[in-house]
Amino acid sequence: MSARKPRVTVLGGGTWGTTVASIAARRTDTLLWARDPRIAEAVNRTHQNPRYLAGFDLAQGLRATTDLVGAVERADVLIAGVPAQYLRAVLERSVDHVRPFIPIVSLVKGLEQGSRKRMTEVIGEVLPGNPAGVLSGPNIAREVVQGYSAAATLAMPDHHSAQMLQGVVNTSRYRVYTSEDVVGVEIAGALKNVFALAVGFGDGLGAGDNTRAMVITRSLHELTRLGVALGGRAETFAGLAGMGDLLVTCISPHSRNRYVGFELGRGRPLEEILASMNQVAEGVRTTAAVMKLAAERGIDMPIAREVDAVLNHRQPVEKTYRGLLRATPGHEVYGEGW
Repeated sequence: MSARKPRVTVLGGGTWGTTVASIAARRTDTLLWARDPRIAEAVNRTHQNPRYLAGFDLAQGLRATTDLVGAVERADVLIAGVPAQYLRAVLERSVDHVRPFIPIVSLVKGLEQGSRKRMTEVIGEVLPGNPAGVLSGPNIAREVVQGYSAAATLAMPDHHSAQMLQGVVNTSRYRVYTSEDVVGVEIAGALKNVFALAVGFGDGLGAGDNTRAMVITRSLHELTRLGVALGGRAETFAGLAGMGDLLVTCISPHSRNRYVGFELGRGRPLEEILASMNQVAEGVRTTAAVMKLAAERGIDMPIAREVDAVLNHRQPVEKTYRGLLRATPGHEVYGEGW
C-alpha cells in the first residue's frame, strides 16, 4: 500500500456498512456504495442514512454513490457489507473493475446458502488474487455511530496486512485488535446469530435470567467445538469475535436475531416477523447451513438443532427448552451435547 492514505470503498448501505464507512471516513477518503439512490442522496446531502440509521449523524467527509463500477475502480481497500446471500452477485458484477491485490475485508456475519461457504471463501472464488479478511466483534451499529466505546477483531491471512488495515478503522472509541485467524473470526460471527435466536426464544417465553445465562454459555461451547473443527483457534472464540459478539447479540434489544427469536417465543409466525423488518436477520438463513456443516464433521449441536427445528421444521417454540432439558448433562468442558 502506498504512503498516501488509502482510498476505501464500502459496499452496502445498510446499518453496519454505513457505520463502518462513517468510521473510515474520519480516517481516510471513503466512498459508500448503496443500491438505493435515496440512501446515497441522503448521505451526500444530509450526512444521514434515513432508512437504517435515521437521526444519527455520519462523518461529514463520507460520500455515497450508486455507481458500483466507479466505486470499486477507485478503491485501495474494499470493505464488503452486503448481506451474505447477495455478496457473490455484487462481487461478480465488480470483478473486472477491482484492482489486483487490493485487500477485501468482509463485514458479513453469515454463510452462503447452498455452498455453506464463508464470505472470505466466496471472495476468494470470485476474486482469487485479492487477500480477504474479516472485521467482526460485539458491535451494535447505532451505539458505534453515536461514538460509544466498542471493539472488534480484524483478521487477515497474514498479520502484517491486518496491522496495515487496522489504521483504516481503529479510533480512540472503536478499538480494533488484529488476528490471523480468519476462519475463527468469521465462523464466530456467523454462528452467534443462530444462538441469539435460541436466547430470543427463551426471552419471548419468559424463561428468566438463569436460563438465558445457561443458553449463552452452552452456546459458546457448541460454537467453539464446530469452529475448531472447521479450522478456527479455540482462543478466538473466547475473545471479541466469539464470546463478545455472542453476548451482545444475545442480550441487546437492538439485536435483529434475538428480536426474531423473541417474537417467535411470543407466538408470532416467522413469515410475519420477517415481513415487518427492513433489515436481514442472518441467523434465519444460516441455521440450516450450520446444521449441515455440523453433520459433515460429526459435531453434536443440540441448541442449534432446536433452532433449526423451529425455523425449518415447524416445531413449536415452547418445545425447544423442554427437549433440551430432558437431555442428561455430561462433562462441562469435554462432554458432547447439551
